[in-house]
Amino acid sequence: MLKGIDPILNADVLYALRSMGHGDDLIIADTNFPSDSVARQTRLGRLLRIDNASAGRVAKAILSVMPLDSFVDHPALRMEIVGAPDDIPPVQVEVQQAIDAAEGKPMPMGSIERFAFYDLAQKSYCVIQTGERRFYGCFAFKKGVIAPDA
Repeated sequence: MLKGIDPILNADVLYALRSMGHGDDLIIADTNFPSDSVARQTRLGRLLRIDNASAGRVAKAILSVMPLDSFVDHPALRMEIVGAPDDIPPVQVEVQQAIDAAEGKPMPMGSIERFAFYDLAQKSYCVIQTGERRFYGCFAFKKGVIAPDA
């Protein structure tokens, strides 16, 4: 255990979050996402896991230590539902709430088509597979910066 660090953030995940630079993307994936095969193509090259936690819980933990990029319109993206891209299921509402709480203000997620999400995931820094069993619990977060006086 570390003081001030969310206990679901394991050593491998903390290493990846610390190693990422400004503009690097990380993927939060549900249990149905092809996480292992996609993760092998990322910069890190291996899958990270936070089992037994929902996507919202994992997003909250990650955002407790990682800033989102303030230089892009949508530093957080959600995978669109096939055939209903404007629908937002409860799992995505929960992640949006975690983002807004971490940022201290509303910061609406952008959306990305399913196969475009797969392409983005392959180019990302890392993939973190969660225990999320609900469909469309897949998200991309772009890392921001921490000011020198923070």
